[in-house]
Amino acid sequence: MKVYCKQPFQAEQFDGSSEMVDKYELIDTGIILGTHSSPELYLTGSGKVDVGDWIATGVNGERWLITDEVFKQKYKELPVIPENVAYIIKQAKKGDYKLGWVFNATYLGLWRVSVGNWIRTHADTVARAWLDGYVVEEDK
Repeated sequence: MKVYCKQPFQAEQFDGSSEMVDKYELIDTGIILGTHSSPELYLTGSGKVDVGDWIATGVNGERWLITDEVFKQKYKELPVIPENVAYIIKQAKKGDYKLGWVFNATYLGLWRVSVGNWIRTHADTVARAWLDGYVVEEDK
């Protein structure tokens, strides 16, 4: 799950996969016990990473850890929106447009019908996502 917050950063929950170890260039300082290795993964400059922790990435590529408990306390209330609506919000903010423009474009029919319908029927959620940040709905 990826989370996009009011503060300009993204976060992804660490699942222990080798893909995420590679993606975030985690360092394994584990100890070899007999024939088995006990991995201890670290994010450079941040500390030990456990499965379930969140790896945050700032706008300049900087990364830091957020424990799952802290993350849930601070960000669990963020609205969940579809990926295509998240894309519209991201692009509108990047282009320095205002939320009113997004709603106006919706009523003018600039988005695909399904996206426009979602925005119209979830206007409060879109507004909260714009102001507070959001969680992108996971694929079904």
